Amino acid sequence: MHEKSVALLNDAIGDELSAVHQYMYFHFRLDDLGYSPLAGLFKRIAIEEMLHVEHLAERILFVGGEIEMEVKFPVDKIHDAPGMLKKAMEMEHESALDYNKKAVECAKNADSATKKMFESLVDDEERHFDLYQTQLEHVQRFGESYLALQSFKQDPMGPAPAE
Repeated sequence: MHEKSVALLNDAIGDELSAVHQYMYFHFRLDDLGYSPLAGLFKRIAIEEMLHVEHLAERILFVGGEIEMEVKFPVDKIHDAPGMLKKAMEMEHESALDYNKKAVECAKNADSATKKMFESLVDDEERHFDLYQTQLEHVQRFGESYLALQSFKQDPMGPAPAE
């Protein structure tokens, strides 16, 4: 069993679970404000983070370890969209740095499969960071009304039913 890898993987599960909770909180708050597109972005990324948890857990089981489902951080109760985006960017940046370190550690422990998994997570976290950064730049450039105006593109009744 790769004991060190299991510890690193479980630590990553804690980070990912914290991200799921934080992003779903942001989704609920933004949806309540009527900012459906940004709320949807947070929801989609939360779902991606859930998939990360699943892949990490599968790897732990494959190497014979025990899965720990410990959330590492409490949800920050941020109510403004720019604050949410800044928090999300901070979380994604920290995760990318952390997963890079974990990949290096796995390489030292001759666990190339887990190393590759962490490298793949770095790619995802950097992509998430970029998505949040783009939205924050738009809000900073156009003001928070940018988010409300985006919502007008959404049909309040949802998509038309299939015939």
